[in-house]
Amino acid sequence: MSSANGTDRTSAKLKLAVGAVGIVFGDIGTSPLYAFRETFVGPHPLAIDDLHILGVVSLIFWSMTLIVSIQYVTILMSADNKGQGGTLALVALISRKLGTSSYGWITVLLGVFATALFYGDSMITPAISVLSAVEGLTVVESRLEPMVVPIALALLVFLFVLQKRGTTKVGTLFAPIMLFYFVTIAVLGVVHIVQMPEVLWALNPWYAVQFFLTDKWLAFLALGSVVLAVTGAEALYSDMGHFGRGPMRVSWFYFVMPCLLLNYFGQAAMILGLGDAAAAEAIENPFFYLAPEVFRLPLVLLATAATFIASQAVISGAFSVTHQAIQLGFVPRLSILHTHQEHQGQIYIPLVNWALCVAVIALVLFFQDSSSLASAYGIAVTGAMLIDTCLMAVLLLAVWKWRWVAAVPVVVVFFLVDGAYFAANATKIPDGGWFPLLVGAVAFTLLTTWSKGRRLMRERMAEVGLPLEIFAKSARNSTARVPGTAIFMNSGASGTPSALLHNIKHNKVLHERVVILTVLIAEVPYIEESERFTLEDLGDGFFRVVLHYGFMQETNVPAALKLIAKCGAPFEMMQTSFFLSRQTLIAASHPGMAIWRERLFAWMMRNAATPMQFFNLPPNRVVELGSQIEI
Repeated sequence: MSSANGTDRTSAKLKLAVGAVGIVFGDIGTSPLYAFRETFVGPHPLAIDDLHILGVVSLIFWSMTLIVSIQYVTILMSADNKGQGGTLALVALISRKLGTSSYGWITVLLGVFATALFYGDSMITPAISVLSAVEGLTVVESRLEPMVVPIALALLVFLFVLQKRGTTKVGTLFAPIMLFYFVTIAVLGVVHIVQMPEVLWALNPWYAVQFFLTDKWLAFLALGSVVLAVTGAEALYSDMGHFGRGPMRVSWFYFVMPCLLLNYFGQAAMILGLGDAAAAEAIENPFFYLAPEVFRLPLVLLATAATFIASQAVISGAFSVTHQAIQLGFVPRLSILHTHQEHQGQIYIPLVNWALCVAVIALVLFFQDSSSLASAYGIAVTGAMLIDTCLMAVLLLAVWKWRWVAAVPVVVVFFLVDGAYFAANATKIPDGGWFPLLVGAVAFTLLTTWSKGRRLMRERMAEVGLPLEIFAKSARNSTARVPGTAIFMNSGASGTPSALLHNIKHNKVLHERVVILTVLIAEVPYIEESERFTLEDLGDGFFRVVLHYGFMQETNVPAALKLIAKCGAPFEMMQTSFFLSRQTLIAASHPGMAIWRERLFAWMMRNAATPMQFFNLPPNRVVELGSQIEI
């Protein structure tokens, strides 16, 4: 029996590992289309000779080993928040340990800025991936060059239109296509490595060191392009919750990493084996020159499909990150559509989708080719990696309690590596690196403004709030009661909702059953149904109910109310009225934040989805009562 169970677990792990290849590894898997090329033809071109070719491919190998294999797949994937990964999940995990200390607040700010940079990455990844694949057409037929941008735009628009249909049906095709893609690029690499086995000497880090000793400043600048080989590493950590760390480690170490390295070494071997003139031509698009001429068009089509899948995964990741940020209080409530009845994680956020679509189209039209976009790409990725290294330092010392003698060398190594990559990419800010920084700054401002505004608003409401116990006693005999149930939504777990006070003031009645309902989002991904609610009976038909959700869960209030049995009669939606407070902000004489931020917060409040939509309340049972509040 135990043997059968072990076989079943192994089979399930392999299925998850295969699924991860299709969904998670597309971003890093499509890097060979442009990473090796950009080091030679990018903003700081290198001479095409043995020293530079072996030095670059050695840098790629050791970067992939240190950053992806050790930092992300080995260390950070061990830091899961109840199975979930990603910067926000890591911040929530650390915050629970550090509490409200000053260090805890700095950690939160770092996590928010990394999230802001992720949006810049989400815009550039589809643009550079699809453009680099479609540019392969010029290798097949140079006269097709004017068609590259229109074809790329058509594919990208189709990609964003596809999002609202969900990824379930398309997802069944992802794994086979990506498996075939990885096997193909590995085989192409092996063919050239066999012809030029000397390229394997680059596994020795001395070739990377020699590159730096010889070229110094130019080698440092080359890091800005080499880092393109590890883009997508942070996505591996973010998507850990979908497949689990075990299957993802299997996928990476036994399949994806070997295939990628074989292709990179194959590109280097091919260039080494060509004469000067042929090498100068091939370095313009070495990925597609790996294939014999007759197979180049099929390779372009396969690469385009792979970049389409990679872009799909990044966009879905933007939806997931936004959902987490909403639940953790950094983003206003947005309209969220669930594209699958059973899988909670498959969501579609229209505002995020179309904002990304407009940004991606603008990027393609502005930069025109993948080489120009590569200058904008690295800064977002390396910035997020550097922040992850900062969080990793806090994790090792404050959460895992490593000894300083063990933690400091590890942290110093990754600070040096990630810091060098970030510094090298910072030199490309004038050439396009400004774009993700601009997006990150705007997103950071929005996220922190919303978070601080909500905190100030809750503080002001608490100042004028009346304890519910006192209100219930005073209302028992002084107010007429009418049949039915009234549920008053309350943002805090104490006090009397302003909607209840206004209802008494204007309507002068109370329902037979009055429920003060609060929804709290925990700093863990999921809350079990058995722990969904807490209930307090205040007497005379007054109840306080607190619903608990994880930051990855949908807040479906009617579904949660069906679980409550000890609150009088069962909840019948057609006999229940939901009373919501709608606040109008006015400037205080001593504002809690800058006037421009108050106006921005007010604008965000006006454009947020209503609680009715966000909590899945029946529209015909909702009553909104407004009030004014100073912050």
